Amino acid sequence: MKIDCIASLAELNSIYDYLRSHLPTHAIIFLRGDLAAGKTTLTSFIAQQKGLGGVSSPTFALQNIYGDTLFHYDLYRIEESAFMQMGLFEEFEKEGWHFIEWGSNDLKHFLTQAGYDITTIDITPHNNKRLYTIQREDHA
Repeated sequence: MKIDCIASLAELNSIYDYLRSHLPTHAIIFLRGDLAAGKTTLTSFIAQQKGLGGVSSPTFALQNIYGDTLFHYDLYRIEESAFMQMGLFEEFEKEGWHFIEWGSNDLKHFLTQAGYDITTIDITPHNNKRLYTIQREDHA
């Protein structure tokens, strides 16, 4: 399944509504886009909609957890092997939405092969808005 949505900051509720109605309660969401594309902004909006407050970028912490069901990872310059060695792989067993910024294709492939529900959201600038290309992966 693949869908393109164009939204401004004021229209992010349409993206959240789509995800809420199409994703299971336990999913891994890869966020792709250039620096300042809006990856953390989208995660923050979703956390607010879930009543979990604001979100900050997990750049230095690698992972932030909001409530019991929203997990946010920043894997910039982190290889899959290092991710596994840090024990973060086990975090994916926790029920909730796991947002991954800068996740590698190798990690995505590994998680798909392991049977996780994977969705990718590519975020690109589009005039004064963003184009969100949402694609749910087929299970292995």
